[in-house]
Amino acid sequence: PGPLLSATTTTTTMVLKSVQAIFRPFYNSFRAAYRERVANDLKKYGLRYDDLLDPSGNMDVAAAMSRLPQEVLDARNQRLKRALDISLKHVYLPKDIQAKQTPLEPYLRPMLRQVQAEMKERKMLGTKKPYDRQLP
Repeated sequence: PGPLLSATTTTTTMVLKSVQAIFRPFYNSFRAAYRERVANDLKKYGLRYDDLLDPSGNMDVAAAMSRLPQEVLDARNQRLKRALDISLKHVYLPKDIQAKQTPLEPYLRPMLRQVQAEMKERKMLGTKKPYDRQLP
């Protein structure tokens, strides 16, 4: 059973790599098109991708947001308020303002990665969490 299982695993790995190599160009083109589409949709409302992360449903996002400077949080809240306002009015931002938007520029994800790395390290070390991580 040992050598046969090893040969099957090797064959499966080779087939998987071949399929990935065939479909990688298609995946990359679709990924780029999807990314552009999301960026254009976010520009219409003046949002950034990180604004879509919900702190009430994810404790790591809430912890990362608590570490951000107040001016960054204020800017986020303003973008969300503006997006809600123009959405309710069924309009988009003017084209000149849309052109100035940077929807894919991260401001929360670097801090979120740091929080997740700290939680992973705490889990590996078996230490207690510095704050309660339960949803309200």
